[in-house]
Amino acid sequence: VQLQASGGGLVQTGGSLKLSCAAGKRTLTNNAVAWFRQAPGKEREFVAHISWNGGITNYQDSVKGRFTITRDRATGTVYLQMNSLKPEDTAAYYCAASRTSVGSIDYTQYAYWGQGTQVTVSS
Repeated sequence: VQLQASGGGLVQTGGSLKLSCAAGKRTLTNNAVAWFRQAPGKEREFVAHISWNGGITNYQDSVKGRFTITRDRATGTVYLQMNSLKPEDTAAYYCAASRTSVGSIDYTQYAYWGQGTQVTVSS
């Protein structure tokens, strides 16, 4: 499964971006999907995950109330709506799909990864 993440860009503090994660010719209808991010010189960190049917979501504490993960089951595309962005949100964002239907905050549980999309928030 090859994932494609898109939607990153440069935005000012307080702005919004919407990231998308698609699986090309294969949909992600049975897979949990997560977003992780990695800033230069920092460890990769969990951002949010969503179960196969969208019924269960989980967020890192620092993004709760600002980010929303959703999925379109018809197309298999997973989205990350990011509002009230802060400079500390600046990072490369990666989507990842699990072989299972329920997500995890542990990146080792994800078998398929996208190439990353850069999000830069200016102060």
